[in-house]
Amino acid sequence: MLHNTKDINSILECGCNIGRNIMFLEEIYSQAEKSIIEISKPAYDFVTNQYNLKNSYNGAIIDSNLESNSFDLVFTIGVLIHIHPDNLLENMKKMFNYSKRYIVIGEYFNRTPVMLEYRGEKDKLFKSDFGKLFLENFSVELIDNGFLWGHIYDSAGFDDITYWVFEKI
Repeated sequence: MLHNTKDINSILECGCNIGRNIMFLEEIYSQAEKSIIEISKPAYDFVTNQYNLKNSYNGAIIDSNLESNSFDLVFTIGVLIHIHPDNLLENMKKMFNYSKRYIVIGEYFNRTPVMLEYRGEKDKLFKSDFGKLFLENFSVELIDNGFLWGHIYDSAGFDDITYWVFEKI
């Protein structure tokens, strides 16, 4: 996903869960400072005990208060699908503001927004065209996009996700 990016020295993952993406990024960008936002306290505690992080916030993206334009790369994978559409742009705006260059979004895709039942509950999972929404509301250009097929990337922890790589303009 990051082959069209360069000079990444600081990374913020929004919704890191137990830190699998941070683990992979440690291998690729070992010199880069890593930071996280994680809403689940047990997952947050696990990640902050496993990795040396520059910044960490335990709570929702929208409630975080990190410094603007602080990170070369801000990304989220499989998190925006759990944010109600009424709050989506506000969360995306936080990500946009935290980034000084790149934003990567990887989520379940659907051309028209749709709510799916998640673990027996309604209003907990939404598929949408997150890339189009981001492109239409923020000063970015699309530098890459693609699809990660769970059949191939399951061992890396990916479901079937569509991803978009944006650069601020």
